[in-house]
Amino acid sequence: MSLKERMNEEIKTAMRSGDSLKRDVLRMANNALKYAEIEKGSSLSDEEELIAIRRQVRQRKESIEAFRSGGREESAQQEESELAILEEYLPQQKDREEVIAIVNESIKSVKALGISDKGKVIGNVMSQYKGSVDGAIVNEVVQELLSNL
Repeated sequence: MSLKERMNEEIKTAMRSGDSLKRDVLRMANNALKYAEIEKGSSLSDEEELIAIRRQVRQRKESIEAFRSGGREESAQQEESELAILEEYLPQQKDREEVIAIVNESIKSVKALGISDKGKVIGNVMSQYKGSVDGAIVNEVVQELLSNL
């Protein structure tokens, strides 16, 4: 079952159960998928569907940050609720300890000597673990580990 089909089924379930938040979030995500399809001019692959959902997740995270800096905690909590629903449709992200191990492995494989090799290390990690690691965490860990070489 594709991500789009799964979302459509869960929209129906949310409508039956009266879960308006989940229904609305999934409808927005479904519309984002449809828009991406129109933009591409054909059906989306599984990877392209995930990219569209990640874009929605990133938007929610940016909104949460903006609302918090503006003192609008209630709006930030609403966005967090929406974010939690969207994250159910993404692959499980690796935690910081796993990212540290992955980055250490990558540093050895590209034979990084210092901070000047940051791009090589990040590129290696992201190509191997695309979708299962958060780029911001990878960047942070690479920066830390390479500055300690």
